[in-house]
Amino acid sequence: MENASTASLRLVIPDSLEMEKLGQFLASLFHPGDCICLIGGLGAGKTTLVRGFARGLGYTGRVTSPTFTLMNQYDCHPPIVHLDFYRLDAAAMVEDLGLDDYWHQDAIMLIEWPQIGMEALPQPAMKIEIDLINEDYDLGRQVTFSVPNTNAEMLERLKNYADTCH
Repeated sequence: MENASTASLRLVIPDSLEMEKLGQFLASLFHPGDCICLIGGLGAGKTTLVRGFARGLGYTGRVTSPTFTLMNQYDCHPPIVHLDFYRLDAAAMVEDLGLDDYWHQDAIMLIEWPQIGMEALPQPAMKIEIDLINEDYDLGRQVTFSVPNTNAEMLERLKNYADTCH
């Protein structure tokens, strides 16, 4: 997944508790206006990661998948806009959501199932792919982080985090 303009790191996260802790740590890496794309199958742990991310920014309320609502907003500092494009049929539908207003807010955008509208999105600060290990929901997850080379220092911080946790 690494090419000349991106760098990547792969970690194995053993369970949902560690996925949430990873999300809490990730929250320290991003700034208002950043876009993070979350890619993975149903039940892979995308929303669990977002829950940890929100906790890392001080949000104590309920964090749920916006599969049916398309968007949830979490009032923390900075605020989070949590989107899910799973039910959208075309990139034009993403453009019709009027997300341009959010790119310029003081929010961090976390997008599940971004593949449908990638061309309508700004350059993501990070893509996170979460895969089941051996298609078993009870085993850990393999998480691949990809960033533009301009954000490569994030991967070093992630590697240091992983080294201290395992």
